Amino acid sequence: MSTARSFSVTSGSRALSRRAAGLTVVAAVLGSVLAGCAAAPPAPHPQAAPAVPPPVLSVAQTTTVLGDLGKVLTAGDAALDSNALTARVMDPALAMRHAEYLRAQATNGQRPPTALPTSAQAVIEPRTSGWPRTQVVVSVQPDDLQAPRLLVLEQTTPRDPYRLWGWARLFPGVSMPATATPGAGSPVLAADASGLSVRPDQVMPAYADVLSNGDASQSASQFAPDPFRTSVTSARQTLATNVKDVGNAAETYTPDPAPLTVIGTVDGGALVIGKVTTVSTVSITVGGAKLSLSPVESALAAASEATQSLVRTYTDVLVFRVPPAGSTAQVQLVAAEAVLTAVAAQ
Repeated sequence: MSTARSFSVTSGSRALSRRAAGLTVVAAVLGSVLAGCAAAPPAPHPQAAPAVPPPVLSVAQTTTVLGDLGKVLTAGDAALDSNALTARVMDPALAMRHAEYLRAQATNGQRPPTALPTSAQAVIEPRTSGWPRTQVVVSVQPDDLQAPRLLVLEQTTPRDPYRLWGWARLFPGVSMPATATPGAGSPVLAADASGLSVRPDQVMPAYADVLSNGDASQSASQFAPDPFRTSVTSARQTLATNVKDVGNAAETYTPDPAPLTVIGTVDGGALVIGKVTTVSTVSITVGGAKLSLSPVESALAAASEATQSLVRTYTDVLVFRVPPAGSTAQVQLVAAEAVLTAVAAQ
């Protein structure tokens, strides 16, 4: 609201008019003098934009984020309640943790949730100016002396907190590629980036084909052997053998349309992180036959047996090391985690 007021003079003497005219001249001259003496306002000098975006978080901020995540995980794990996780955990990690809580309850604590230390021994800090933003943390070794975890955190929008998107356990004997220091930050690459031995958005589909077809896959030569692939192949063969008298088994491996994140490494390669959904289906073809479900399967399916089909869904978080174009090295799966997250029995 303006506080200025306007006055109108409707009567008065000539003296007043002359005085007013004189005052006007004096005011004009004084204004000119003051204008001539006043210093020009300083020209603005905005800080130049950095040549590359800064790291998304400082070391201190990362410590705070991990501390908040640790508190939420501790509360959720103690209560075996996934509702306590939503402030700092998102899908697929939320679905994975929920399933692990059901597993712990179904086995009377004999199969507890996966240990997820939130103390870091290494941090891979991307540099980017956009969202969503992803941060990767290599945890310290858990108390049970299992492999360190690779924690993947995401900030969806500027107003959201960082939340745990997924986790994977590092394979024994496999080293992480060198990345830039947290203070410098590592580049975030596009899903269709060139300059790598395999384009990032083709890594997950190619690996899914290798899981499906083994050495017969056209992509088999691109990938180094890894424990996850060996485990999946062995489990599929064992399942087929176990159900051959009552029916048949099949598995499908469906990657997410695009990797969650692609982070450049010092050697010109990249870390490619994404998710694959494994669906294992047993079809019962023998009349009167049935399959008894394990306690964990029963908890997820809300049923104790299947007489027509049993469908189990696994959520797989995979982390690949992709070499630069021209390298003779193969794509290497360096960390993985597979959790049974859904069961349907008919």
